[in-house]
Amino acid sequence: MIVVTTPDLPGRRVVKVLGLCYGNAVRSRHAGKSLLAALKSLAGGEVEEYTAMLAQTREQALDRMIENARSMGANAILAAHFATSEMLSNTAELIVYGTAVVVEPAP
Repeated sequence: MIVVTTPDLPGRRVVKVLGLCYGNAVRSRHAGKSLLAALKSLAGGEVEEYTAMLAQTREQALDRMIENARSMGANAILAAHFATSEMLSNTAELIVYGTAVVVEPAP
């Protein structure tokens, strides 16, 4: 599956637009990790626990979007974007969305 943030794909032409595809993941922070992160934030610098959690969440949402696009018959996703929103205290949703399409090599 080809996934790009651009509205087109050089060397390929869109033969069918299938519509919106998306994947999301909701995560909450672990109390123990939150305490450790709070202590680290006092000293400044990167909080590796949150960096790792966000990376895993992005990959999970991206995998879900790709599966959604495949189920629609797509072989590519154009204009992919990530967005986040806070749902509850210490709980956030990460969503990735784009346009599921069928592409073929350009003539």
